[in-house]
Amino acid sequence: MRTTARWAATLGLTAAAVCGPLTGAAVAAPSSLYAPSALVLTTGHGSDAATATPERAVTLTCAPAASGTHPAAAQACAELRGVGGDFDALTARSDVWCTKLYDPVVVTVEGVWQGKRVSYERTFGNACMRDAYGASVFAF
Repeated sequence: MRTTARWAATLGLTAAAVCGPLTGAAVAAPSSLYAPSALVLTTGHGSDAATATPERAVTLTCAPAASGTHPAAAQACAELRGVGGDFDALTARSDVWCTKLYDPVVVTVEGVWQGKRVSYERTFGNACMRDAYGASVFAF
């Protein structure tokens, strides 16, 4: 009789653990009030990410507040919000003059922006061109 009671209790607890999160009350309550925005940005010398060795990597979290290892997290988050998280919409600063020396630098971005998966790669002619692209997103 004891074994039957143990099995019944175990089965009941297992059912509660598995089915409990599926109830309406658990589904209706959101786990957070913001969509996650967390990115990992890398840079390295080379013409593409497959052949370049990452030389520097930073993290950038923009929600709920700007944070991470990015040296200008608040400014980078503000720039990304201004373009809706579209890295292709970032423009080069007009007050920066770069040489035409070709020393390719590749930048990659992986992560989540406002709940949507992000995967981005861009090659710049040199480090100056990378740093001028956007005011602070890639200046790390």
